[in-house]
Amino acid sequence: MKKIILFIVMSGLLLLAACGGGDTSIAIGPPASETNSVSKLIFEAYGITEDDYSEYQEGFGDAADMVQDGNIDISVGILGVPAGSIESLQASAGNVKMISLTEDAINYMEENSGYLRYTIPAETYDFLEEDVETVTAYAILMGNTDTIDEEMGYELAKSMIENAEDNTHAQSEHMILENALSGSEGLPIHPGAKRYYEEQGLTVDNPVAELNVNEEKSDFILGTGSQGGTYYPLGGEMATIWNNTIDGISVTNTETGASIENLVSIRDGNMDLGMTVHVPAQDAINGDRDFEDNEVTNAAFIGHIYPEVVQIVTLEDSGIEGFEEIAR
Repeated sequence: MKKIILFIVMSGLLLLAACGGGDTSIAIGPPASETNSVSKLIFEAYGITEDDYSEYQEGFGDAADMVQDGNIDISVGILGVPAGSIESLQASAGNVKMISLTEDAINYMEENSGYLRYTIPAETYDFLEEDVETVTAYAILMGNTDTIDEEMGYELAKSMIENAEDNTHAQSEHMILENALSGSEGLPIHPGAKRYYEEQGLTVDNPVAELNVNEEKSDFILGTGSQGGTYYPLGGEMATIWNNTIDGISVTNTETGASIENLVSIRDGNMDLGMTVHVPAQDAINGDRDFEDNEVTNAAFIGHIYPEVVQIVTLEDSGIEGFEEIAR
């Protein structure tokens, strides 16, 4: 059986120790990340058990280097399209191949999570010869309803839309009014964000979050992701734009394990804003999966950032066609 290490881009920690009994080595992203959760969901869809692989909790940067060096056979990313990291891997390795999820796997993920079917067109990457079938979610911004008052929520949402052209990150092109509510399904919306979007002519049907802000703040913490992923650099530009366009505030972006860690930090009062995939945000509000009996009651949707697409790559000479080869 081939040695395989799987990584997911929204990771921020590096754990080199492996556990599990299988010959296949799979890096599933750090603990408390949506990458870790979606890896396990993929395994469920294919009937892959812990006996089928050895688990590595690997960060994106290190895993990408190992792909380039030929020490990893498969890597999985939750990434914007096109992903610069995949383009860089192709530039270095020259023989990248992207793997589709099977129809049954896609159906399983749609039925058991908030992930939705997505087709990556062949023209997205130079090395693709045909469309790739996979699933997608949305990166969104959630705010702490104990620290983000209505006016601050309004200004954050407004600046995300009206100053997106000043953000040089490639994924900022998705922060437009037409996409503003993407990923908000099933989530309470911040009243300040709701007011801005309705002023722009959007219909907002989400329940409105109740605020419990006891004191006015000027310094805010934004949780992003690992420096090797998309969240950290994109969040850094978002913070800079907010600081330049909203009077009297200072937003500091911080490196984290991404989605789940950010939501937990908001819940525990250690973070004001967090970037997250919309699926764990739904789980956090509803007390499901990683948030069973520990729901987040003080978080609200502020805005859509970009679509996040599950992208699975290998090298042509690996001979690997799909995850079905891993299950025993």
